[in-house]
Amino acid sequence: MGTRRLPSYKSADRSAGLDPEADCVEIYRALSTYDFPWDLNQSLSLALFRTYAVPSIGSLLDATGQFTSACQKRYDDTALLLEAPVVHGFDSPEGRTGIRRVNQMHAMYDISNEDLRYVLATFVVVPKRWLDDHGWRPLTGGEVTASVHYYRGLGRRMAIKDVPETYEGFADLMDAYEREHFAYDEGARRVADATLELLVSFYPRVAAPGVRLFSRALMDDPLLAAFAYAAPSPVVRRVSAGALRARARVLRLAPPRRGPRHQIDTPRIRSYSGSPDLAAMGTFAPGCPVGPGLARETAGTASAV
Repeated sequence: MGTRRLPSYKSADRSAGLDPEADCVEIYRALSTYDFPWDLNQSLSLALFRTYAVPSIGSLLDATGQFTSACQKRYDDTALLLEAPVVHGFDSPEGRTGIRRVNQMHAMYDISNEDLRYVLATFVVVPKRWLDDHGWRPLTGGEVTASVHYYRGLGRRMAIKDVPETYEGFADLMDAYEREHFAYDEGARRVADATLELLVSFYPRVAAPGVRLFSRALMDDPLLAAFAYAAPSPVVRRVSAGALRARARVLRLAPPRRGPRHQIDTPRIRSYSGSPDLAAMGTFAPGCPVGPGLARETAGTASAV
């Protein structure tokens, strides 16, 4: 799919005339790089954070040692690999390479289809709920549908089975999975702690206590309980929500973004600059030579799960 430049006015009309299914990549690209670059980055980070509270996911991530020893690079790799198909399209060389690397890393471990499907559901549901609560506008119905089709397309390329067909299906799946599986796990708690400390490092040191408190204020009670985190007071929750509402009001009055904002443009990406080699990102199986040729030549994306 091409990268036709969309109008740069800040409005839901940006996707007017586009088909939510056929043009889902283009619509989702506009949301990610023009309308909501910060919000989608925050909400997708929160989506991944939620998955740690499922012990089969959180304990596996802890066992790899990557999130406690190289959390910044894992953050950067995940952000850039998942952004590649958004920016360039599923069938572009960059999009195919990004998805292939994700699949190759998943293939190193015994990950159930149910866990993969749950993670995919968080990518659809958490950003919509975030924008409903904190965004300068909610998603339109067409944008929600485009998001569903985008992640269904990603799911197909990751060989994930029984993917929901609607937003409601994704939401029901996510909520039910969390009710059944959220539980405390020491390894998952270590991964959550390391991720929170990485988030804290993005801000001035003097702000660290406030960032930690603000972050917990954005977590719901089941998520806090799964990590055995202390629940913030109602006052802290109100202040945190109020700060995000104030930001949304300011953004409604701000001029439109004139150009796209990509992950590599943000100061949070610290491991790479310029145009990094997607094929060399991530982790590789023990004894496997690391290099762009390897990642391009190994088995296709659908069969690598």
